[in-house]
Amino acid sequence: MTRKSDLDREHGIAKAVVLPVLLFVLSSGLAISQVAPAGKSEDQENFRIAVEVDLVVLQATVRDRAGHTVAGLGQHDFEVYDDGALQPIRFFRHEDTPVTIGLVVDHSGSMREKLDQVTGAARAFVQSSNPEDQMFVVNFNEKVSLGLPGSMRFSSNVDELGSAIGNSPPAGLTALYDAIVEALQGLRKGEWDKKVLIVISDGGDNASHANLDQVLKLAEQSNAVIYTIGVFDEGDPDRNPRVLRRLAHETGGEAFFPSELSETTEICRRIARDVRDQYTIGYSSIDRKPGSYHKIRVTAQSGEQGKLSVRTRAGYIAAGNDQTVKDAK
Repeated sequence: MTRKSDLDREHGIAKAVVLPVLLFVLSSGLAISQVAPAGKSEDQENFRIAVEVDLVVLQATVRDRAGHTVAGLGQHDFEVYDDGALQPIRFFRHEDTPVTIGLVVDHSGSMREKLDQVTGAARAFVQSSNPEDQMFVVNFNEKVSLGLPGSMRFSSNVDELGSAIGNSPPAGLTALYDAIVEALQGLRKGEWDKKVLIVISDGGDNASHANLDQVLKLAEQSNAVIYTIGVFDEGDPDRNPRVLRRLAHETGGEAFFPSELSETTEICRRIARDVRDQYTIGYSSIDRKPGSYHKIRVTAQSGEQGKLSVRTRAGYIAAGNDQTVKDAK
């Protein structure tokens, strides 16, 4: 009998087959030990193995010198370095798989004149995404709230998600860090293993209980990719583009700063394309000290285009062999 996991289904992230044992990739940093099932023949028992590895899962966006997304690359076109050491790639995938996505939207007083445009941009993102994506909304000012009504946890419906953002009036202060913590927790409840946050804010925070270092640590323990869109006026005293850049850089996302608010719609469409075009790459990280931070570098090149630009997360925090990765506590 074949054993199942969350990823052993049609739209899962990846799986690596080790005959006659199936080794399933569950998540970044999750230690797995799996043995061939009982009842097999003597020959099969001779191949019985156990595995203790930390599995690191990366989402990588590849662009050429002109900034265009590059498709059609194979596993042999990539190299992955963990703390400078070249790692063997254990699995590789380039498919438009469904994603669990959190839309994190600033509803502080500074967003009063911007919210209609932001809501329209979010609707454009939903329309451009995989129809099987699971999405939820986190609205925040000095308080953090879930936007979808009642017990509805996720939706892929444009009108439902648009209303989840637009029906919450902007007012008050800004608890950006608390909102991201809430969103990272929400990602864990999704069915799909690929996780993304879209954060739309001025980057300022004047009301959170959490701080930036705590948020970054939680993000580094997860496999979430964070995209940020900075919407603010040049004279806005609360704007903090540095925070938005850092959140995106550390997790393999991208930070956008539109010069005109109307540009947010095309930015959201671009993010949706980016998410759907990513490569999924996995490698085994063995004997890592729990809690230690490790830097990641991924390179790619093709015979026709030469060296390419690869964007992925900057690093990860290793989990112990007896613990699962938690996005937030």
